[in-house]
Amino acid sequence: MNPFINPPQKMPFIFRIIAWMTEKKTGLELLPVKILAWYPKTAIGSGILESLVAHGKKDLNKRMLKLVRIQTSFFISCPFCIDMNSFEYQQFGITEAEVEALRTSAGLETIASFSEKEKIALEYARQISATPLSFSTGLVEKLKKHFTEREIVILASTAAQVNYWGRLLQALGIPPAGFTSECRIE
Repeated sequence: MNPFINPPQKMPFIFRIIAWMTEKKTGLELLPVKILAWYPKTAIGSGILESLVAHGKKDLNKRMLKLVRIQTSFFISCPFCIDMNSFEYQQFGITEAEVEALRTSAGLETIASFSEKEKIALEYARQISATPLSFSTGLVEKLKKHFTEREIVILASTAAQVNYWGRLLQALGIPPAGFTSECRIE
């Protein structure tokens, strides 16, 4: 699978350095870095957005944020996002059964290993990713009961960030980078 457009033949020096650094760090060619070099303002803005992603150090734990990223990736059917966000999910205490439930959009209540808080966050991520946006009063009440205002902003911005990347990467036809051995959408 090839992207809709190729990277520019001559990238600005800073983008060559960034592309080299990301390839050195990941061991993979990350086409978004190269293709976004066509419009540096978007590349810089996207890079800033990515650098400010929540990492689960103070508020929500890493597992919760990883679950939200994976759920959002599957919900928006973004192959690159699924590949990147589901990479090494086991390191976050996420099971294959949980990933399968996120992939198939199965009823979250059927997975006993999801905490009540995780189920609410995952449902919120699904609603953030749906078109049109619609949030039931019941869901909002559950959010307010189980999460602080700060945590709600982190959940919303985490799902929104994956949505941003999913829309951008799919609009450019950028295929998965190869973080995982499989990238099923179904």
